[in-house]
Amino acid sequence: MKDKSKIYWNPYFGGVMLGLLLLATFYITGRGLGASGATKSAVVAITDKVAPEFAQKSAYYSKFLSDDNHPLNQWLVFEVIGIFAGALLSGALSGRLKFKTEHSPKITSGRRLLFAALGGIAFGIGSQFGRGCTSGAALSGMATLALGGFIAMLAIFGSAYAFAYFFRKNWI
Repeated sequence: MKDKSKIYWNPYFGGVMLGLLLLATFYITGRGLGASGATKSAVVAITDKVAPEFAQKSAYYSKFLSDDNHPLNQWLVFEVIGIFAGALLSGALSGRLKFKTEHSPKITSGRRLLFAALGGIAFGIGSQFGRGCTSGAALSGMATLALGGFIAMLAIFGSAYAFAYFFRKNWI
């Protein structure tokens, strides 16, 4: 019997499928893909629940709060839920669903998790400055042939390539 944990999709097939998904998203919703909007909606909903007066008075949070529409009732929230559900299903069906921390033998699990958290926080802050994550700013921007999308993609991959030299010992 073949070991399913070593079977991966062809990356070109995955790229074509992502392109078709992006095309369908533009056709159905009139917008591209993006995940940072879902995170923003979750932060707004949590802030409104924990500190409603602060959220209502805040110039930023109040823009996303209304009696007609809950912040979590956004299509991007459902997109991200679908991504998590699909990832779990894919991992389970392929026999790769394991809750473990993969890291280089040169570092500890704690350090790997710390750097992952710091990277996630930096990415989240950067996505707010850039008005979208890589999916929204670069992928969807390039799909519309916007110059900003191409610049965003070059900046994202260029900076990742530059920083990888300094942080590579955390992974290899």
